Amino acid sequence: MDPAQLPEKQYARLREIRKNYKVDFEPLRLRGKEIQLLQVTDLEPLLAGKDPFADVEDFPFWVKLWEAAMVLADLMLTTPPRHEGQTLLELGAGLGAPGLAAALAGYRVTLTDYEPHILDFQRVSAAATGLKGVECRMLDWLKPPTLPRFNTIIGAEILFREEFFAPLLNIFRSLLADQGVIYLAHDARRKSLPKFLHLAEKEYEIATSARKMRSDDKDLTIIVNRLTRRS
Repeated sequence: MDPAQLPEKQYARLREIRKNYKVDFEPLRLRGKEIQLLQVTDLEPLLAGKDPFADVEDFPFWVKLWEAAMVLADLMLTTPPRHEGQTLLELGAGLGAPGLAAALAGYRVTLTDYEPHILDFQRVSAAATGLKGVECRMLDWLKPPTLPRFNTIIGAEILFREEFFAPLLNIFRSLLADQGVIYLAHDARRKSLPKFLHLAEKEYEIATSARKMRSDDKDLTIIVNRLTRRS
């Protein structure tokens, strides 16, 4: 992708990003669609040997395209909106692959995260992919803003700190529309996932599926959960 083809506002954002990160566009191709995803090309200085399953307090989860995000992005492309104007919220979106895939599928998408520079990555990727109308905004789970309800809420690798389980459930209560659906995707090694689902099952019917994939010469299992409110 030639950055010079970006709209001027997003090209300016890209120049600012490059002052702090080594980045490039890496296309994510799924089911005949292509997302031009702006990614950090030199991750080691940011990761510094941290383990995303052990060092959850200070691991920069936003900076990596997780396998769970790729699985969730694929799911969004195979689960198009049932009607025009259906809205979708991605929580802890990071680079935003699932939400951008949802936008390609026809959803009206809002990507959220907790730091402004993360939103800049999302905005540049949306523009590079040719998507218009994708909203990117800050969302602090502990102090969520007033937002309309969404038909669909999604998240990949967002259940890594147990102290955020209760705030996340509060967000689900306040932001999921009637008859809405939640999709979550996580690496099966994420030990906090069963604990969260145990809490959530008091309010939601939970369907679970597993998708196996190979990444970096390792076999992985991604758990996808579909949550709907109990009647």
